[in-house]
Amino acid sequence: MNSVAQCLADHGLTTQHVMQLAFSAFVAILFVQSSLDKLFNWKSEKDFYTKHFSKSILNGSVPLLMPVLTLAELATGVFCAIGFFQVLISGNGTLGTIGMLCGVVALCMLFFGQRVAKDYKGAAVLVPYFLLVAFGLFAFLG
Repeated sequence: MNSVAQCLADHGLTTQHVMQLAFSAFVAILFVQSSLDKLFNWKSEKDFYTKHFSKSILNGSVPLLMPVLTLAELATGVFCAIGFFQVLISGNGTLGTIGMLCGVVALCMLFFGQRVAKDYKGAAVLVPYFLLVAFGLFAFLG
C-alpha cells in the first residue's frame, strides 16, 4: 500500500470517502454560491428569468418557480456542505447522498427551463454539472 493510501486508512478513510469528500465539497461550493447569488441579487435575477421565459410556457411563473429553484439549490449546497463534514468525521454519507439527490432535482429543473425557453446552449452548459452530480451520487451510493 502506498503512503497516501496508508495515511488515509490510518485515519479511517477509504478511497470512496475521499471521492465523497471531493464531490460534496465541489457541489456545496457550486450550489451555495448560486443560491446566495439569487438571494442577494433577487431583483436582477427575477428580471433576467422573467425576460428569459417571456416567450415560453413558463411566462408568468417566475415569481413561483424562482423561490422553488433557489430553495432546491440552497438545500443542495447545505446538505453537501454538512455531508462533507459528516463523511470526514464519521464516514457516514447520508446527508451527502441527500445533497446529491437535491442537486439532481435542481439541475433537472434548470435543464427543463432552459429547454422550454429554447436556450439550447444554456441547457448544454448544464450537462457537465449534471454529470458531476450524478457521479457524486454514485460515489455516495456505490
